[in-house]
Amino acid sequence: MRVRIVFTLKNKGVAVPFHHQTLLMGFIQTQLQHSPQQDYQYYNFSGLKGQTRISRMGLHFYSTKVTLVVSSLSKDWIDALIKAIFTHKEVTIGNLQLIPDFVELESPPILQNQTKYICISPVAIIDANNDNYQAKKFIAPEEDAFSDLLYEAVIAKMQNSQLYSTEELTSFYKFQIVPDAEYLRKIKDDEKKFARIYTIEYGRNRTEFRGYTFPFMLYADEAVQKFVFECGLGYHAHEGFGMIDIIQAEQPKTTSLYSPL
Repeated sequence: MRVRIVFTLKNKGVAVPFHHQTLLMGFIQTQLQHSPQQDYQYYNFSGLKGQTRISRMGLHFYSTKVTLVVSSLSKDWIDALIKAIFTHKEVTIGNLQLIPDFVELESPPILQNQTKYICISPVAIIDANNDNYQAKKFIAPEEDAFSDLLYEAVIAKMQNSQLYSTEELTSFYKFQIVPDAEYLRKIKDDEKKFARIYTIEYGRNRTEFRGYTFPFMLYADEAVQKFVFECGLGYHAHEGFGMIDIIQAEQPKTTSLYSPL
C-alpha cells in the first residue's frame, strides 16, 4: 500500500538538506511514539517532493504543496501515521512549516517476474550497523555480488516478517538486478555519480554507508516484487532508503483521495 501525504507549505523559500531522510525518519517516529505501531519496521518513505531549487544550503521549496510518499506492508501502520499527522494543525520538518492537507492512495501497480524500477531514494546493499567499513565500499551494479547482497537483504527481511513459509522463501531463489547500462554510461560520460556515501544519525551516533541510485530491471518472483515495492529494497528501508518505483512510461499512475477508517 502506498500513499501520498500532501501538505501546504507556509514559508516558501526555506531549505532542508539535499538528503533529508534523517529528518523525516525522526518526524515519523515522533508521530508514532505512543502508538502500538511504533516498533513496526516494514515501511518506506521518499524525500519531500515539490518545486525546488538547489543551493549550498540544500533544497529550497517554492511550491504551494509538498508531498511525502509513504509505503508499507501494513494498512494499520499507514492509517496510524496519517491519523497522527492530521491531529496537528501544523507540523515542522527541518525549517519547513507544513499544514497537513489531504492524502492520496496510489493505484497498485502490475508487478511481474521482471519489472523496471527507478530508485526514489538510494539503495543500501550492505547493513552499516553490522559492518560500517564494508558498507562504504563501492560494488559495481553489473557485478553478481551486487545482486547477491541485495538478495540476502531481501530474503532475510522477508523471513523476519514471518509472512512467508520456509517453502515459499526457498522458492524465491530467482533474483537478479540488471542496471540500465545506457543510464550508467551517460552518468559516467557526464562525470556525475550514482553512488554516494550517506549518513544516518541517532543523536551522537553516526552511521555511514554507500547508497546507489539508478534505473534497473528486477527479475524475481511476483511476491518478492510486491515486498520490495511496498517496504523498500535493501537495508535501512524504514530509515528512508531503498524506495523504488515503477518507471512511469511503463505504467502511468492513478490516485484517489484516501481517509483512514
